[in-house]
Amino acid sequence: MMRQAGRYMAVYRKLAEKYPSFRERSETTDLIVEISLQPWEAFHPDGVIIFSDILTPLPAFGVPFDIEDVRGPVIHSPLRTEEHLKALHPIDLEKLQFVGESLRILRQEVGDRAAVLGFVGAPWTIATYIVEGGTTRTYTTIKSMCHTAPHVLRALLSHLTEAIAEYIVFQVESGAHCVQIFDSWGGQLPPDMWERWSKPYIDQIVSIVKKKCPKTPLVLYINGNGGFLERMKGTGVDVIGLDWTVDMADGRKRLGSDISMQGNVDPAYLFSSLPALTDEIHRVVECAGPRGHILNLGHGVLVGTPEEAVAHFFDVARSLKFDTFPEDHAKNESQLVV
Repeated sequence: MMRQAGRYMAVYRKLAEKYPSFRERSETTDLIVEISLQPWEAFHPDGVIIFSDILTPLPAFGVPFDIEDVRGPVIHSPLRTEEHLKALHPIDLEKLQFVGESLRILRQEVGDRAAVLGFVGAPWTIATYIVEGGTTRTYTTIKSMCHTAPHVLRALLSHLTEAIAEYIVFQVESGAHCVQIFDSWGGQLPPDMWERWSKPYIDQIVSIVKKKCPKTPLVLYINGNGGFLERMKGTGVDVIGLDWTVDMADGRKRLGSDISMQGNVDPAYLFSSLPALTDEIHRVVECAGPRGHILNLGHGVLVGTPEEAVAHFFDVARSLKFDTFPEDHAKNESQLVV
C-alpha cells in the first residue's frame, strides 16, 4: 500500500517524537528498517516498502536540500542556468549506503514472506524540485524553461536520468524485488508536453535497468494520469499505477490485458465505514479483471487515516478469490495476488 508507513500510525508518531528530523528518520539505517517494518508487523501486507523519500539521492549527485516543517523540501540554490549545472556530478552511491544496507536487512527480516519494494522519483518530478527550489502549485519556472532554456532543462533531465537509473540498479542489487517510479508531478504537464519532457527520460531509465536487471518489475505511477495511460504503457514498464480518478474498468480497456495495473481505491475510502470500503475493494478488483492486477490505493495513505481501516483493507485483500466474481473474471484463477 502506497505510504503504508507514516504519520497515521501511532507507533510512527511516537518514534517521530524521539527523532523529530525526517531526514534523520529516512537516512539512518536502524530507523529506516524499524519504520519500514511497522506496517508489516501490524497488518501483514505482502509487500514491505523501504521508508525513504524521492529526494533522498539528491545530495549524492550534488544537490543539497533541507526539509522544513511548514514549507517541506527546500533547495536553497535552485539550478536554472548552465553555470548552475556545474554543481552536478555523477551519483556517488557510497553516500547512499544507508539505503542499500536497509534493503539488505529488510530482505533478511521478511525472508520469503513478503516482497521488498524500492522506489525513485522520475527525472521530470525530481527536476521540479531542483528548478523551483521546493514544492510549488504552478510549476511556472520549470514549465517556462521548456521554452526559454530547453538546452539547460534537457541537460538537467539527462543527468537525472543517469543518476536515477544507477540508483534503481543499486536498490535492486541491494535487495529490492520491485521498484516503483513516481512521476508525481508529471500530471502537471499537458500530455504532449509530458511525452516530450518526461517520457523519453523514463524510457531511457527503463531501458538501462532492464538490461542490467531484466527480471525486476518496474511500476510507473503518475498522480493525475487519466490523460497519460497509453503513453505510460509505451515506456516499457511492467505495471501502470492508476490514481483514484481513473475508473479501473476504463483503465483496463485502454491499456489492454498485456500489461499489469496497480490500484486504485480512493484513499478517502479508508475514512468510510468498513462495509463501504469492502464494497469498493470488490468493485475495483472486479473491474481490473482476473489477472495482471495489484490491489492498492490510488494514492498514498492520508494523514489521520484510522489504522483499523488499513487493517481491514489488507484483511479483505487476503480474503479475495476470483470465484467471488462473475465467471468471465474467474476462469482458471483461484487466488488474487495483492
